[in-house]
Parts: sequence; structure tokens; C-alpha cells
Amino acid sequence: MVQAWYMDDAPGDPRQPHRPDPDRPVGLEQLRRLGVLYWKLDADKYENDPELEKIRRERNYSWMDIITICKDKLPNYEEKIKMFYEEHLHLDDEIRYILDGSGYFDVRDKEDKWIRIFMEKGDMITLPAGIYHRFTVDEKNYAKAMRLFVGEPVWTAYNRPADHFEARGQYMKFLAQTA
Repeated sequence: MVQAWYMDDAPGDPRQPHRPDPDRPVGLEQLRRLGVLYWKLDADKYENDPELEKIRRERNYSWMDIITICKDKLPNYEEKIKMFYEEHLHLDDEIRYILDGSGYFDVRDKEDKWIRIFMEKGDMITLPAGIYHRFTVDEKNYAKAMRLFVGEPVWTAYNRPADHFEARGQYMKFLAQTA
């Protein structure tokens, strides 16, 4: 089951959990109300997983590749990690399936507070177009993830502020309807 919580405001290494004391957990239903979808799959059989194929078919995730985020495998690692952690949005859904390792997706709630979602092997997440978010590996500095797209991949991230994009407006309408 996914672990998510409201982040503390402490400065420091973003790869640390940043859990407040006392803990402020966030459940799957609260994530769903933000448009965030989650599945737990068997990452050891991702190449021939009927459950993954069913999700891809139902949601039209037609394109995929695999990225390994670690110093030895990702060119310009330090620069990329900083870029992934900049608060941004996309004009399309962001779909990630963790095949190995772990990291954190941070998303903004309706009050603009950060929710940290711990992702580890077998976790698959969809972040809706228009949601402000960021990503970092954890202190192990390693994650291997499948990236999925509807159609051809679009890699463009728009750093905040990006409220003028239609995807952001559509997302804000979605949030208003789930209030």
C-alpha cells in the first residue's frame, strides 16, 4: 500500500522523508480527490504482466520506456535531479511505474500544501495534467522507472508559475468539482 503524508517545512536534503512529528498521513482516497491514481503491481514480471497490460489498454498508455536514475546511468545526474525537483506541471498526465529502487513524488493539495508520496518497487502512479509536482530519489540515490504516455511522449515541464496553461485551468475545475 502506498505511503503518503503531509511534508514538514524543514529545510535540508530533499531525499530525506520530511515526515512531520506528529505524522500527518494521507490516504488513497485523498490522493484520488487530487486526481492522483495508484496501483500496486508485481515489478518482477512487468514484461509480461496481464494486469499492467490491462491498465495500459484501458487508459491508452501506448508508449513506454525505462529510465534508470542513478549517478552511473543517468547522464548529467546532478543537473537532472535538480530539474526533477523543481516544482512544475505538464500538459499531459505523468505516469510512472517503479521497477526497482525508490523515491518521492511530491504533489500540491487544494490548499497548496505539499503531500509526499513514497514510491518503491511495484508502485505505479498517474499524476494528472496540470498538477504541480516534483520528484526526487530517496537517500539510496537509485530508482528504475517505466515512463508511460498516451501517444508520443512529451517531456516538457513548465515550472511554477504556469497557471496560464489550459491544462492547469482544467485541473483547477476538476479540483472544484471534487470539493
